[in-house]
Amino acid sequence: MGSRPISPHRTFQILDVLRSIFMSCLFQQVFYEDFPCTIMSSPFFFQTNAIKTSKYNLFTFLPLNLFEQFQRIANAYFLFLLILQVILSFFNCPISIHERNTRFYLLLLSSSEPLNLVYIETAELDGSVNREVHCEPPNNRLDKFTGTLTFRDQKYALDNERILLRGCTLRNTEWCFGLVIFAGPETKLMQNCGKTTFKRTSIDHLMNVLVLFIFGFLAFMCTVLAIGNGIWEFQEGSVFTAFLPRPDGVDASFSAFLTFWSYVIILNTVVPISLYVSVEIIRLGNSFYIDWDRKMYYPRSDTPAEARTTTLNEELGQIKYVFSDKTGTLTQNIMTFNKCSISGKSYGMNHCWDLTKTEKVDFSYNPLADPKFSFHDHSLVEAVKLEAPEVHNFFRLLALCHTVMAEEKEEGNLLYQAQSPDEGALVTAARNFGFVFRSRTPETITIVEMGVQKSYELLAILDFNNVRKRMSVIVQSPEGKLSLYCKGADTIVYERLHPSCSKLMDVTTEHLNEFAGEGLRTLVLAHKNLDEDYFREWSTRHHMASTTLEDREERLDELYEEIEKDLLLLGATAIEDKLQDGVPQTIEQLSKANIKIWVLTGDKQETAENIGYSCNMLREEMTDVFIISADTPQEAYALDKSLEQELLRTACMCKTVICCRVTPLQKAQVVELVKKYKQAVTLAIGDGANDVSMIKAAHIGVGISGQEGMQAVLSSDFSFAQFRYLQRLLLVHGRWSYLRMCKFLRYFFYKNFTFTFVHFWYAFFCGFSAQTVYDEWFITVYNLVYTALPVLGMSLFDQDVNDRWSVQFPQLYSPGQLNKYFSKTAFFKCVLHSCYSSLVLFFIPYAAMYDTVRDDGRDIADYQSFALLAQTCLLITVCVQLGLDTSYWTAVNQFFLWGSLAVYFAITFTMYSNGMYLIFTASFPFIGTARNSLNQPNVWLTILLTSILCVLPVVAYRFLLIQLCPTINDKVRVLRGTVEMTGSGLCLLISSGCSCTCVESFLSAVPCSDLHGSCTVSFK
Repeated sequence: MGSRPISPHRTFQILDVLRSIFMSCLFQQVFYEDFPCTIMSSPFFFQTNAIKTSKYNLFTFLPLNLFEQFQRIANAYFLFLLILQVILSFFNCPISIHERNTRFYLLLLSSSEPLNLVYIETAELDGSVNREVHCEPPNNRLDKFTGTLTFRDQKYALDNERILLRGCTLRNTEWCFGLVIFAGPETKLMQNCGKTTFKRTSIDHLMNVLVLFIFGFLAFMCTVLAIGNGIWEFQEGSVFTAFLPRPDGVDASFSAFLTFWSYVIILNTVVPISLYVSVEIIRLGNSFYIDWDRKMYYPRSDTPAEARTTTLNEELGQIKYVFSDKTGTLTQNIMTFNKCSISGKSYGMNHCWDLTKTEKVDFSYNPLADPKFSFHDHSLVEAVKLEAPEVHNFFRLLALCHTVMAEEKEEGNLLYQAQSPDEGALVTAARNFGFVFRSRTPETITIVEMGVQKSYELLAILDFNNVRKRMSVIVQSPEGKLSLYCKGADTIVYERLHPSCSKLMDVTTEHLNEFAGEGLRTLVLAHKNLDEDYFREWSTRHHMASTTLEDREERLDELYEEIEKDLLLLGATAIEDKLQDGVPQTIEQLSKANIKIWVLTGDKQETAENIGYSCNMLREEMTDVFIISADTPQEAYALDKSLEQELLRTACMCKTVICCRVTPLQKAQVVELVKKYKQAVTLAIGDGANDVSMIKAAHIGVGISGQEGMQAVLSSDFSFAQFRYLQRLLLVHGRWSYLRMCKFLRYFFYKNFTFTFVHFWYAFFCGFSAQTVYDEWFITVYNLVYTALPVLGMSLFDQDVNDRWSVQFPQLYSPGQLNKYFSKTAFFKCVLHSCYSSLVLFFIPYAAMYDTVRDDGRDIADYQSFALLAQTCLLITVCVQLGLDTSYWTAVNQFFLWGSLAVYFAITFTMYSNGMYLIFTASFPFIGTARNSLNQPNVWLTILLTSILCVLPVVAYRFLLIQLCPTINDKVRVLRGTVEMTGSGLCLLISSGCSCTCVESFLSAVPCSDLHGSCTVSFK
């Protein structure tokens, strides 16, 4: 959670001026309207303060929604078929509320606090703190604002510290007055919000391509059959005109034209509407699995995982790049003061210490100590009690050099509001060791030193920024002593130390290296005493520089450099930035799944690097570390179109990518860069409003419902409370969803192409008359009843391995990244398989029925008996194929499969009964066909032979594939079967001399030299 206070020292001098302006307008009516304004010497016209965050309005809903729906090509295909059938027979999104509000960002004038101090909570703007600003028109830079206020011929400098941005939360403040600067879409937060796009999965895009191909293939088949009809009518049609007379003007060509459109309707079952209905049901079911997953439920905040969309589940199984925020996403935002180095001596916990046996330091002697603070090195407390000057100066610096605000609702009960968690941890540490920061005003800082309250006059604050990488304060003690206290990055502070500190610097550097090796965040502390005359002259020049509009930053930097030199080294601090539970393990598992993880953060470089080491993204053996900071010219130009490919190429050669100091818009630009050139599925995960653009830009957006508000969650596709749940979301739910969807599509295309191709072959035996090979009722209920539930059962419950094995072997995830389960190649294999099956399903029954008689000598070779035999063979064959495709059988699968077959025979005998014929003579012409055909042994023998011939090549191919070229899934299933036969768990015992395990060798198909040696696999 990032936060910052308004600088009390800088704000004080213009409060009276601002109050005067405000009071002169207090009782006047305010109008919001466009008005001219001059910014950077150029005219600018402001927009209204209306903000539109809805996707549709009353007028745009229908056209925009239709546009999005017809991005799915199949919907246009279905509309075309509907219009065609209507011609021949005669001759989804709710409206969002349009939000209008007056959100803006404003110039602070006054507040309810006695000294007009306001504490700003910037959780929604994480990454925008502690930065210098410049004068600009409305823009998307959260870290920059520079202007001047002219009042009574005097100019006052305005900067980002005096601006309340939209998205901030005022704390400890009952009311405040402000002057609106920008409103509506001109606010920085709104200009950082990316455009909402309608996200579709890669399978959806592939389906659009396949539907176009299918439509072309359908046109090709219909053309062939239409040509066949024209030839047949020309050669044979005249023979039938005696009892089938043609209307006037109808010849062979016109008959072929009508036949073409008739076959378009008959053969349209290659892509039925039920396909897309089933797809949405499957996606909805898989979304419920995510919502119901107790292993992704976080009990501390009572937060379950939530699938906020039902259209992107299978995309979770194809992620190649993960873009993650840092603060609040990888970390808990909880800092602890672990170690320090003071005057060449290191204090704090040692790795060899057993914390369970080491007593915590007792701070009961300090009534203002924080009871939550813990420390285990008693020697530091003894040094404080012995009043060692260096130790006291060390903690005095921590108590004075900061921008923390203190709240004391009850006597002795202090609550610190810090601009960053690490600053809060340092002030808390000083508090417990006897140097308690008590309160501040615009001109003073009050602390309690070893029980004695002292008030220091605050003369200047030398701000931190990413270039300076340090912060300093100049204070005057009650005794009149002027001092400068500085804390910052080691390399920066070292350059400004007095030459007499060289030996101490060497010792402190050793301690810093030790701290960094443990993944701790470090700062170096230094101080110096100032001459009063020199400071008075320096202060005059500082005021002039701070009120100028041109080159303000450069002039201030020169003054800061001048006074921050010849410092005396005090020591260093080491803080642990606590990661969320399971972050390193999650990153390691995702890396094994060949998922690239990039961290995009607004924090400074040192913070980003430390987190990289903490979560094992960066390791000590990585000797070459290249850093690109978003505030440097290199990064600014690297995202330019002319250099973006070079940036991407360089980043992709690295094992780990961490982008620091990036704005929300730059985060989205990095995501778009990878999407554009790598053609890979991306996922962005974050917890704050500054992550919204990134979440919207990625294929999948995941929101962490933590301490940074709900804007990231509201903009996301999936949400949960902890980063570690991402592992289960991808490796379990994502992989299962992708596997199930691919199985569904392959099977659905197989059964429908097989169904349709039989029509095609039959056309050559019916004079291309557009007569259907099946009973019309069978055609109607084939997809709606007979084959709907079995394939849904497989697509909702199937799993190649269970969730435990999916996490244990993240390599199972890689086939989804390579589109191995469903692609154009897989589709054409399905078409070829369907072509073969349709040939068997047509010609075997045709040959079996040709010139065949019943046991009683009656003829059975009629159209209705053949249609019944063909459709029965088809249904049993596709059911057997479904059984072969199912990896995980449940009672539901069994019920759907056998129930569908039972329903088929029940409906068939009912529809072909005498009663139905007598009631609806025209609708049920197949009277008695079922009972007369299905009581013949040769019919059942034909059904058995046809089914075997259809599935035999599939069984043989899969057997040979597993034996000769097994996939990672096959290997894990074999291993799982071995474990299930020998015990309930798998234990790998690896001796110290073994470089690989038998299981890894087995999965990678690389021979293991230790297979029967020192590397063993035991089951228990």
